Parts: sequence; C-alpha cells; structure tokens
Amino acid sequence: MSDMNCCRRADCIFLSVAASVIIGIVGAILTYIATISLSTVFLWVAFGIAVGFLAIAYLTSAAFREICSRGCVCRTLPVLIVGILGTVLTALVLLAVDFAATSIIGAIVSGALLGFFALVITAAACFAKCASGCGE
Repeated sequence: MSDMNCCRRADCIFLSVAASVIIGIVGAILTYIATISLSTVFLWVAFGIAVGFLAIAYLTSAAFREICSRGCVCRTLPVLIVGILGTVLTALVLLAVDFAATSIIGAIVSGALLGFFALVITAAACFAKCASGCGE
C-alpha cells in the first residue's frame, strides 16, 4: 500500500484496516452469541465522536492542502472519512431500527459499527502520525 517504508514494515493504513476488520468480525460474533450488547448510549456516543472527527478532518484538511504532495496525509484522509461515514450510517441504522438481541442482521450491523468505529480511531492515529512527519 505504501512505498514510504521501503517494503520493510507494514503500512499504518494497512494495519488500521486489518485491525478494524478483525474487531468488526469479533464484535459481530460476540453480539450474535449475546456476550456483548450495544446500548443506545454507546450508539449516540459513537455517532457524536464520528461527527466530531468529521468536523476536525474538514478543518485540518485545509491546512494540509499545501503538503498533500507528501502522500501520507492524502492516503490516510480517505480511510478516515470512510470510517467516519460508516460509523455515522451504521449508528443511525441501529438507532432507527429495533433489531432482536441476537439476530444475524443485528449482529452484522453491530459488528460493522464496531469495525468502522475502530477504523476511525486507528485512522486518526495514522493521520496524526503522518501530519507530524513521523510517517516518512
């Protein structure tokens, strides 16, 4: 995914997407077997955090317009936006539709929410690393 590290290490974006997929799958399984359940408060908090990250990404993207040729920031920002939009949409679906506690569809949507929320957090860490110049 990145040629910034001379093929010696895995890229930060790749690691964040891989971790988010694993967290989403584990979250879906744990929701299906009723080990965890997502409360309404968690859904609102995830929604609010995602909207806050969207506002911060919008405000900081203008500052990084000049240094976007560096590549690291411009590769990380779309991953962050996908995580934000996925979190917002799946939180809205879970808030609007009342799923059975252990239904397959409810578990899949809950796992998607957990995966997208993990993607927001890990992609924000990658974005901060790239913005500080440590990603080069």
